Amino acid sequence: MDFINKIIGAELKLFEKKFAEAVKSDTSSLDMIMKYIIKRKGKQLRPMFVFLSAKLHGEINESTYRAAALVELLHTATLVHDDVVDDSLERRGFFSINALWNKKIAVLVGDYLLSKGLLLATSNNDFRHLHILSDAVKQMSEGELLQLQKSRKLNLDEGIYFEIIRNKTASLLSSACAIGAYSTSESDEVTAAMKLFGEKVGIAFQIKDDLFDYGKEDIGKPTGNDIKEKKLTLPLIYTLNKVDSSLKRKLVYIIKNENKDKQKVKFVVDSVVEAGGIQYASQQMAAYRDEALGILNSFPENPVRQVLEELVRYTTDRKY
Repeated sequence: MDFINKIIGAELKLFEKKFAEAVKSDTSSLDMIMKYIIKRKGKQLRPMFVFLSAKLHGEINESTYRAAALVELLHTATLVHDDVVDDSLERRGFFSINALWNKKIAVLVGDYLLSKGLLLATSNNDFRHLHILSDAVKQMSEGELLQLQKSRKLNLDEGIYFEIIRNKTASLLSSACAIGAYSTSESDEVTAAMKLFGEKVGIAFQIKDDLFDYGKEDIGKPTGNDIKEKKLTLPLIYTLNKVDSSLKRKLVYIIKNENKDKQKVKFVVDSVVEAGGIQYASQQMAAYRDEALGILNSFPENPVRQVLEELVRYTTDRKY
């Protein structure tokens, strides 16, 4: 993403060095795992939002770098723990920690990352950062548990869906924007506005992920994967609430009992497409994106704001 590098390219490069330093361990086996984690890092969207949110409201400083590191430490910890919970053997095309080592080590690695985040914040008196991020971790846990509960019963309600993704997915991105803004502005009003901005972006981001399950792009997971895992997604919720009772019963039965049958999963996917679930979810995604841009546009126009807008649009236009 060249448009990002023009504005915060130097900061992201320096951040990579600071993050590598932040996760170092004196225990050789743990340090080896940390190097593996750094090697397989993703697009680093959350640190990007931290730096851009900070730069929109002032000059990036050491507090900003610590904020970005804290976000990435907590995010990585949750991913490591998620792989254990989901018994996942892969993450971003690489073997997961529990696949290469074992579940016990993976849980301890996640705990180590969380502790490094806590120490980073408390050692530098970044208590506002810690408060914002701790609330996000609480929300993420609540969202994950609510999803597990509702997936078992397949009690598909749009309000519950948005509660899940607001907590599970959007809370961390929301917090990234909030602590980035606070690191340079120290303004409660600005921080609250950027927190809401990040929440809207995070919800749009998750709906885009939902849509990938019905698309044709090469995104690293097979079409219908969410259905196989009985995950609540907006296109599916819309469809189940729109189709007649007979088709609804059939779809629910497949999702509950035949979700490993490729042909049956394809039937569900086709039913969602025919019912207009894709179109509806796309409209909802665009609405949240536009709400986020409305908040962003309340701040003075400058090159940083323009790049943030491009990044928001990237989250909904991306192909993977």
